[in-house]
Amino acid sequence: MLYRVIHTTVYNYDEGVTFCHNMAVLKPKDIKGQALVDYQLEITPEPAEFSEREDFFKNTITRFSIQEHHKQLKVTATSLVRRDYTQQKDIDVHPKAKNRTLTETLAMLKGYEPAILDARQFQLDSVLLHDIDKNIKEYAEQSFQPNRSVYEATYELMERIFKDFEFNTSFTNVATPISEVMKEKKGVCQDFAHVAIACLRSVKLPARYVSGYIETLPPPGKEKLIGTDASHAWFSVFLPEFGWVDFDPTNNQVPKNQHIIVAWGRDYYDVAPLKGVLYTSGASRLKVSVDIRPAEEENQQQQQQQQQ
Repeated sequence: MLYRVIHTTVYNYDEGVTFCHNMAVLKPKDIKGQALVDYQLEITPEPAEFSEREDFFKNTITRFSIQEHHKQLKVTATSLVRRDYTQQKDIDVHPKAKNRTLTETLAMLKGYEPAILDARQFQLDSVLLHDIDKNIKEYAEQSFQPNRSVYEATYELMERIFKDFEFNTSFTNVATPISEVMKEKKGVCQDFAHVAIACLRSVKLPARYVSGYIETLPPPGKEKLIGTDASHAWFSVFLPEFGWVDFDPTNNQVPKNQHIIVAWGRDYYDVAPLKGVLYTSGASRLKVSVDIRPAEEENQQQQQQQQQ
């Protein structure tokens, strides 16, 4: 499936900004099962400084500075991505890794193979996930038992979060503690990914945060609206002798072609789409829109318009 993704971020400043320095994580990964065909980043006003590099997690980080007075910052990332999840490793053809118990997995995670050493950093506390309390551990232990398959337990954890938590866009923000999300059982996809990661780490399993996009389908008979999609988040668990396996607790599914990966890290802080510092004395307003659709569909619409 070939997708076109347009991610637009607009900041409006009441008093204007004299200087800003920003970091953007908006470029989708080019990995097995996901090919980045094209990528363009438009920034208005034009930056005085601009650079692109890979971070510690192999995500593409764009840094830019605007050194002129402006009352609006607009950043638009346009990506063309081809997804084919059948090219990725299939856990179902690796029964040994899929059926390995928690006790066996924890023993293997004490090894020194490069993949194990890399995964172990994801067992540790991170910037936004450092208050893993007993409520989280107790919630995790309902699924994770010593002699139960880690894959099976993680799948059940995903299902439980989907059933137990309410999707509510007005309850949380980036600064809301994970303990508050657990208490109220409300939040958005970023919160649900954080809950799952905290649960996995509470039983000493490596878990990472994945940011990206998901194509949302309109109701039957309704036309898809531009800008109705949003940035999405899910999580991965590391299984020795296999690798990382993704789970989407917001939609209760194992990600396939509709999920497009932008970046991964320890939590949201590592992969925030846009963050930075600025000099201003007034308030600001943020508007974000994401549109994702099959590129073939886009071509068909253009052809129909030309015929009309």
